[in-house]
Amino acid sequence: MSAVFALAAAFSNAVYVATQHIASTSGRPAKASGLRLLAYLLRSPLWLFGWAAALGAFVFQAAALKNGQLSIVQALLVTELVFGLVLRKVWIHQSIRPAAWGSAALTCVALAAFVAIDEPQGGTPTPTAHAWVSAVAAFGGAAAIMALAARWGSPTRRAALYAAAAAIVWALVATFIKATTETLLESGIVAMFTHWPVYALAVGGIAGIVLVQAALHVGPLSVSQPLLVIVDPSVSVILSVWLFQEHYTHGPAAIGGSLVAFATMCVGVVALTRTAPPTMQAVATGASRQ
Repeated sequence: MSAVFALAAAFSNAVYVATQHIASTSGRPAKASGLRLLAYLLRSPLWLFGWAAALGAFVFQAAALKNGQLSIVQALLVTELVFGLVLRKVWIHQSIRPAAWGSAALTCVALAAFVAIDEPQGGTPTPTAHAWVSAVAAFGGAAAIMALAARWGSPTRRAALYAAAAAIVWALVATFIKATTETLLESGIVAMFTHWPVYALAVGGIAGIVLVQAALHVGPLSVSQPLLVIVDPSVSVILSVWLFQEHYTHGPAAIGGSLVAFATMCVGVVALTRTAPPTMQAVATGASRQ
């Protein structure tokens, strides 16, 4: 069931992105910005539905992480891009190139192979304090250094650094979600607020949103989007071993196959982000759209 919940989270994220874009670009008052734009969006059922989808994505991800392996759940969230492509075609009626569909198919096949071969074993729902401190210090520190370095350089370099930092933060946020959910189900909502992961979740979520917005603002989407999607599951694999003591008992051939599948998935993601339409505006094709 964890895989089903992870796919539901990916679909909900795709719906969130699509609804937010459509609501903020279609039918809004001319030159609306700032508070006027916010007031308009607050009256938009579609925009509000998008936030409901975002909440659903959070709940589905938490449910997936409760009993699922961190490395598998985070990898399955890559399908957000594929769901997004389908929504672009079915809902927004965009013209999708065959290359984009081929890239989506490659991503799905490679992801399925990775999940089938990977199969991490064991694990504990409660990492040790030492593991938490070392992992958060290492990856939190790396994200902070990247964010600081992203203040200078070309737009491409800045977008890449911000996106990588954001992806690392979101991988950490997934671990906080898993720990918070475990406390909530085992000890109740009151006990949840007496443990630090729920507060780390709030801080990490805000930091992740800020870093994503920075990445999207300073450079091209073709640079930031692949890194946002690829770095998160890559870091999650490491954190699954570091924090939750997941381990791999397969031989070298299986591990090699898993790495090849993951690398192929990354190639598919990059190709998909480069062949999909650059915006969510419908493209007129054929006489019927002229």
